[in-house]
Amino acid sequence: MIKHNGKATASLVLGIIGLIAWLLPLVGYPVTIVGVVMGAFGIKSEKKSFGTAGLIMSIIGLVLTVANSAIGAYMGATGQFF
Repeated sequence: MIKHNGKATASLVLGIIGLIAWLLPLVGYPVTIVGVVMGAFGIKSEKKSFGTAGLIMSIIGLVLTVANSAIGAYMGATGQFF
């Protein structure tokens, strides 16, 4: 029986991309959220370490994306842009 480890690998790749994509929240949110979901499913596969690493990186990217959005919203509301 062949077990598919695609979700764990996808989570790892999305976690790596998410650590860069947080700079643009419009891109960071979907990438990191999908990475978290794939990581949660990837933990149950044979490549548990890939799933765990992807989940952790995606969570870090999501936290950074939320912080970036909050700072941008605050700066926009107070007129501190440029």
